[in-house]
Amino acid sequence: MKEVMDVLLKVACSIRARPLQRRLFRAYLEDADCVHTELLLHTDVRWLSRGNFLERFRVLLPEIKAFLHGTKLAEYARLDDEEWLLDLAFLTDITHMLNELNLELQGKDRTVVDMISSVNAFKRRLHLLCSKLQRKDLANFQNIASELEKQGKDSALLDSARYTEQVNNITSDFEKRFRDFALLEPIATFMCYPFSEDHDIDSLAQNIGAVLHLNPSALEDEMLSLQADIQLKAQPK
Repeated sequence: MKEVMDVLLKVACSIRARPLQRRLFRAYLEDADCVHTELLLHTDVRWLSRGNFLERFRVLLPEIKAFLHGTKLAEYARLDDEEWLLDLAFLTDITHMLNELNLELQGKDRTVVDMISSVNAFKRRLHLLCSKLQRKDLANFQNIASELEKQGKDSALLDSARYTEQVNNITSDFEKRFRDFALLEPIATFMCYPFSEDHDIDSLAQNIGAVLHLNPSALEDEMLSLQADIQLKAQPK
C-alpha cells in the first residue's frame, strides 16, 4: 500500500505546500459548502493522524479532482484509476481499525492483562476479516463497499485475494511484534484466576522465573500455597 500513500502525499503537498494554492483550495471548499474546509497532512510520528488524513482525503476527493483539473501533476491520473481508488478505500478501512486498537491500548489504568486481551481480540478479528473477504462480505469494509457502489460494480467483482493477502501480512506482523505475549499470557491468566486445575504449575513457575528473574522452585511452593488457600477461594470474585 506504499504507492497509495505516496500518491496521496504528493497530491496533498501540491495543495498545502504552497500558501496561495492552500488559500485557493480552502476558498474553493467553502464555496462548495463542504463540511471540511482543509486537507489534512499526516506525520509518520503519529500513526493516528494517518487514519484521519486518509478519511479526509476520501471525503474531499471529488473537490480535490475538480480543483486540480488541468494541472500537470503526474499523480492526478491515479485519482481516476478504479483499482487505485479501491486500494485507497481498503487502506482507509484497515487503518481505521488499527487506530481503534491504538486508542484502546492507550489511557490510564491499562494493565498488561488488558493489553494482551485487546491484541489477542484484534488478531482474531484479522482472521475473521480474511474469512469475510474471501466470501466478499464487506460489512467491515464500508469504504470499499461505497467505492464499488460509486464504480457501479457488485462486490462479487472485487479482487478479494489482493486484500486478503494484505490482512494476512498484518496478521503475520502482529505475531512477530507481540510474540512476547505468548510467554506472558499464561502468567496473566494465572494472576487473574490462580485456582483453576488446568494450570501447569511447573511450566508457569519456569516462565515467571524467567520473566521476573526469580527462583522457579520457590515460586512453585508459593503458587501451590496460593491455589490451596481456602480463604482466598471463598472471597467473591
